[in-house]
This record gives sequence, C-alpha cells and structure tokens, in this order.
Amino acid sequence: MTTKQRAYLKSLAMTMDPIFQIGKNSMTPEFTNAISEALEARELIKISVLQNCLDDPKELAVMLAERTRSQVVQVIGKKIVLYKEGKDDKKKIQLP
Repeated sequence: MTTKQRAYLKSLAMTMDPIFQIGKNSMTPEFTNAISEALEARELIKISVLQNCLDDPKELAVMLAERTRSQVVQVIGKKIVLYKEGKDDKKKIQLP
C-alpha cells in the first residue's frame, strides 16, 4: 500500500464510527471471525480499544491484521483502522 493510498483511507476513516470494541477479553476466535466478516462486507473498519483492555493497541492491530489477512491503516490512541480489499467490484473502494 502506498502512502497516497494510506492517506486516502485515513481520510475515509475519519468520519467513520467504530463498529467493534475490544474489551477485557481481548482477542477471541469469535471476535476475529466477526472482524473478518465485517472486512469482507465493508473493506474499511474502525475498532475501538476500551480502557479495561490491558493489551497495547498497536500489538492488537498487528495481530488482527495477520489473522484477518488485512492491512493496518493507522492506530491513533485507542482506535484501530483496518483495510482489506474486497472481491465485489461494485462496492470496492477506489484507491488512488
């Protein structure tokens, strides 16, 4: 992913609300599957890490990206943005 593409995805993610929250249970297989399904449907998702989660958000982002075969767009504070290119051409995000 180029820096231009990453910047474009960051700009799209700024207006998004987080659709998942990582809490004290951290990463479960069910949570990973749910994120994978959301990435298939949306391509770009934002995840919020709650205060009671003791894990580092950057480590969680890398782990999620590996497990869902996606890319980390950014980690700011306790917010994670992931991107995975979709298969459906009609709903695809057009990267510059």
